[in-house]
Amino acid sequence: EAPVVTGQRVIDTFFPITKGGTACVPGPFGSGKTVIQHQLAKWADSEMVVFVGCGERGNEMTDVLIEFDRLSDPYTGKPLMEKAILIGNTSNMPVAAREASIYTGITMAEYLRDMGYNVTLQADSTSRWAEALREISGRLEEMPGEEGYPAYQSSRLAAFYERAGRVKCLGNDNREGSVAVVGSVSPPGGDLSDPVVQATLRVVKVFWSLEDRLAYERHFPAINWLTSYSLYLERMEEYWGRVVALDFKSIREEAMKILQRESELKEIVRLVGIDVLSPQDRILMETAKSIREDFLQQHAFDPNDTYTSLEKQYRMLKLIISFHQVSLKALEEGRALGEILEAKIKERIARAKFIPEGKLEEFDHIEREITRELQVSLTGRV
Repeated sequence: EAPVVTGQRVIDTFFPITKGGTACVPGPFGSGKTVIQHQLAKWADSEMVVFVGCGERGNEMTDVLIEFDRLSDPYTGKPLMEKAILIGNTSNMPVAAREASIYTGITMAEYLRDMGYNVTLQADSTSRWAEALREISGRLEEMPGEEGYPAYQSSRLAAFYERAGRVKCLGNDNREGSVAVVGSVSPPGGDLSDPVVQATLRVVKVFWSLEDRLAYERHFPAINWLTSYSLYLERMEEYWGRVVALDFKSIREEAMKILQRESELKEIVRLVGIDVLSPQDRILMETAKSIREDFLQQHAFDPNDTYTSLEKQYRMLKLIISFHQVSLKALEEGRALGEILEAKIKERIARAKFIPEGKLEEFDHIEREITRELQVSLTGRV
């Protein structure tokens, strides 16, 4: 198994999708679905991208058409449009065309897959497709199901996502191809109990939960790390150990535990203030803030931060976890909490995301400085 490497840290490290996998991105208006799609289209290590604009506004599809021609593919240097197929069925087109657009896209993706390409299909959005299905069903006077959608809507949606996969192509040259499907869902008001969202979650393996609150705070990608999940993590463990580092998964799990513990402590802090927390919990809150702001948040317009390789992602997260472990050790050895929280090395950790891909040895220097500044002996380190 191999992941679709997107260069987006919250996806690749926390909620990965495999080549041939399925994912859904539900979220309300303004939560950053288009931001994620553009980043995936540009940076995902797929040879071809099929972009289906299903029921979107015409000006959005025009923007994609213009932008993709201006942007260059980072892997080949050629215009991004050369590896992209755009299928536009905007909201003012016939309803039947909107329903057919998704099938057109997946059929083209399968054709490219059988040629031996790794393909990413992005459907924006399956909510509009389901609404077209509902309208056609109504005109055929069929018995409606939940919220007016046809009773067969779930099975049609499942049949679409089932066409994703990784195959060994027929022929003599041992070609392998894959189709990974990422479907955006736009439920009314961001309501995740919407029938289309629920039907999608039953069949896909990755759930990237977008939050408009994070988008309004300018935290992009606006994927909530507490409510999202990926069912491909078990398969990724072997790949990460072979390609990146043996302790990649353990460091990821440590970071997730810190973020989950932070969410529990936030309520206490909100009610009675941060001063009531133990020194260990104060350090944990600082580490969680560092994971959120220095690792999960990315700047799409910074050349060194818009894309992060798997090795750099591992080194960044390891740096933050190392600071956390060394801080706890320094606390045990009698260092004052204030000195630990105000350590100058924190600034260098925060700026590590801007280290170019070709200078990753700088992470080793920063890690050595953490121990030196906090004056901790490495014996018995956590």
